[in-house]
Amino acid sequence: MTRELDKTFDPAAIEAKWYSHWEETGAFRPHRPDAEPFTIVNPPPNVTGSLHIGHALDNTLQDIVIRYERLRGKDALWVVGTDHAGIATQMVVERQLEEKQDKRTNYSREDFIAKVWEWKEESGGTITRQLRRLGCSMDWSREQFTMDEHFTKAVLKVFVDLYNDGLIYRDKRLVNWDPKLRTAISDLEVETIDVQGSFWTFEYPLADGSGFVRVSTTRPETMLADMAVAVHPTDERYADLVARGARVKLPITGREVPIVADEHADPELGSGAVKITPGHDFNDFEVGKRAGIAPADMLNMLDADAAVCQTADGLIPEELIGLDRFDARKRVVEMLKESGHLVPHVSKNKQGEDIVADAEPRVIATPFGDRGGVVIEPWLTDQWYVDAAELAKRPIAAVKSGEIEIVPKTWEKTFFNWMENIQPWCVSRQLWWGHRIPAWYDENGKVYVAMTEEEAQAKAGNGVTLARDEDVLDTWFSSALWPFATLGWPDNTDLVKKHYPNSLLISGFDILFFWDARMMMAGYYNMDERPWEKLYLHGLVRAADGSKMSKSKGNVVDPLGLIDQYGADALRFFMAAMESQGRDIKMDEKRVEGYRNFATKLWNAARFCQSNDVGLSKHIAAPEARMAANQWIIGELAETAETLEKAMAELRFDAAANTIYHFVWDRFCDWYLELIKPVLQDDPDTDAAKETRAVAGWALDQILVMLHPFMPFVTEELWNSRGHPHDLIVGEWVNPQASVNKAATDAIDWVIELTTATRSARNELGISPSEKLAAFIEAPSDLAASVIERSSAAIERLARLSPITVGEAPAGAAMQVASGSDTFVVPLEGVIDIDAERIRLEKALAASQKEAKSLEGRLSNAQFVERAKPEAVEKAKADLAHHSAEVERLQVALERLG
Repeated sequence: MTRELDKTFDPAAIEAKWYSHWEETGAFRPHRPDAEPFTIVNPPPNVTGSLHIGHALDNTLQDIVIRYERLRGKDALWVVGTDHAGIATQMVVERQLEEKQDKRTNYSREDFIAKVWEWKEESGGTITRQLRRLGCSMDWSREQFTMDEHFTKAVLKVFVDLYNDGLIYRDKRLVNWDPKLRTAISDLEVETIDVQGSFWTFEYPLADGSGFVRVSTTRPETMLADMAVAVHPTDERYADLVARGARVKLPITGREVPIVADEHADPELGSGAVKITPGHDFNDFEVGKRAGIAPADMLNMLDADAAVCQTADGLIPEELIGLDRFDARKRVVEMLKESGHLVPHVSKNKQGEDIVADAEPRVIATPFGDRGGVVIEPWLTDQWYVDAAELAKRPIAAVKSGEIEIVPKTWEKTFFNWMENIQPWCVSRQLWWGHRIPAWYDENGKVYVAMTEEEAQAKAGNGVTLARDEDVLDTWFSSALWPFATLGWPDNTDLVKKHYPNSLLISGFDILFFWDARMMMAGYYNMDERPWEKLYLHGLVRAADGSKMSKSKGNVVDPLGLIDQYGADALRFFMAAMESQGRDIKMDEKRVEGYRNFATKLWNAARFCQSNDVGLSKHIAAPEARMAANQWIIGELAETAETLEKAMAELRFDAAANTIYHFVWDRFCDWYLELIKPVLQDDPDTDAAKETRAVAGWALDQILVMLHPFMPFVTEELWNSRGHPHDLIVGEWVNPQASVNKAATDAIDWVIELTTATRSARNELGISPSEKLAAFIEAPSDLAASVIERSSAAIERLARLSPITVGEAPAGAAMQVASGSDTFVVPLEGVIDIDAERIRLEKALAASQKEAKSLEGRLSNAQFVERAKPEAVEKAKADLAHHSAEVERLQVALERLG
């Protein structure tokens, strides 16, 4: 049953309606048990999250692929869910408690976790509702959460298996410690920010009183836990001290430490001697190990809050105990200054006079926690580690052999560089919210790893008191299992059998190591197979000026605001059209608006067809056609489908979107509907009218199918308005089963080229589009002669050329227009004031030439390019391009005048 379309396209009116309909009818679920599977999993957003522009890009690309494969007859499954986001979620709930003058430690662990679950049920579904607004056709009936019971079972099994295989172990190592959150975080969760700091120099006296060694540092407080001074093995200044085993006696603590030879020390930097604090610096940790200091013996001078605590040797003065690390820094500098061990920094002012200060000012690259927002402290603790180097071997081999394809291929180098130099993965976190580590300790510290406490007790024996490990697992440990645990693993479910390995993963390049690489490791270890065949890495969405979006800059774009203003289809199409194999996307709201106009254009084309009794198609194959225009659109559509399929196979989203865009706007709406208007307005019972309605209806339906993955809402609305018996989302992909009729294509293309050239020439010379112009052609090609004879009415209506005379044009001013190898002469006497038009064009040409020359000079000035604001340089380049094009256009217009 057909339904009359509203005069105006209103995205908001159709989006909510169709999404709820699709979800209610189960359109997103796999429903073809005998068909080839196609499976993707979404990068699970944090349960605390809300839709940002990066999510919009990521999920739009995934939805395009899943809708495309669903239309192609695959048993398509898009797994959806959220990540429990250990740190982020615990922070949200703790913040709510703080607002009530409450805190986590006022509760038992179990009671606090209950509060987190309560928050999750009430507020944790924001982003899933927003994904629906974007049109994501995810299988919500199987929505996953990483803390679900079945998922937790999978996480614990993997931990136990890795432990039993010797791939998980407990070790004392330095970690990135967030003093605000009081937990270890990964290297990938550390942001390095340049801050203004200081560089101090001290004198460490030799223990035998024979002199001193100078060392410099940006963190003087750490000298309280110094355990050595390192010099380069080739540094002759210290060779004797190293040879005789000299030691220095540290100021403040009085601790005597050795001078060791190590290549970490740079002889060209400062004095060439470096203080070594192995318990509080990653480089020093390695130096300490090389010097024979066991991690268990390395001194720790800070507690979990980054306040000074007493070291194992008890040598830190009592007055420093309990001071915050930065307060301790000030006090240590004061004490060194008072004792005469601080070496002043001397610099010169503009007058050449000495300026004496305690330290040299320096900009220092400083690590901050991306969530806690405070300076990260390297801290020596016992943590659980995964042997990532061993697990990385199969993923590395898979990418090298092509078993897993990374698109774009340029990311392979980055992947190999990280994977081949991967460090042990610290997987324990000092939180309450998350998967608690399945390890129990007896009173002597012996560990028992098991799925349950009962199993651990059985291993320990009756009567042995056990205490469970307090830590939880890193969130990425559980999300690494996403491709198979979401399908029901470790149970061997039908979903696991059919949908693992997944077909494709789409993610931002920024989580290549957070998540993608970890899924490869987990997939090969647990499933003995790759997690997916292909990994597609897209770029970031940046602000219009190319800068990174951030709240502090105020340039963040809200995708929901864009959907409210322009509709989800327009935003989705923008994302696809701009996504060029991993390159960053510059946000351009005018383009989003332009794609809303594109949807409106399609809407109006469908209304035109409806008002001219163009019905739905009964077959996927193209109808029989004898008219040139109908043969032409069939051929164009077949070619478009082929190009579109090739682009999708190569994951060229921009090429796919632009292919369908230009076919719909240029070929179908602008040309085909214009070409067939006279036929549709003629007697409806003629063979030509019947054929044209059949072809137009078929072409419109194929457009809706091809465009559906990109613009699902407007295409579903138009499809259903045409009376189809089933929804478009579960329809069939195009299959024209037709070849291009070259004669028809050549003829129509010739008319289009002539019309375009004529319209351009009219515009350049200010001639009214409606005015009919006489045209002469001396020696038409066979194609031209045929078209002029058979389609003169179309030429007259579209190009407004009438009459067309085969013969020599009269003398006088004229313009020339070409189509293919044919050139038409169009007299201008009596059409325009030729002299006045020449004067106008020459004046405009001179102005554009002058402006272009000025802009060229400005852009060739290195000082302007280097010192001007980037937006000013970009505007100058754009203005130059505009005036250069104007010069060419105006020169052509003058040539046309003869």
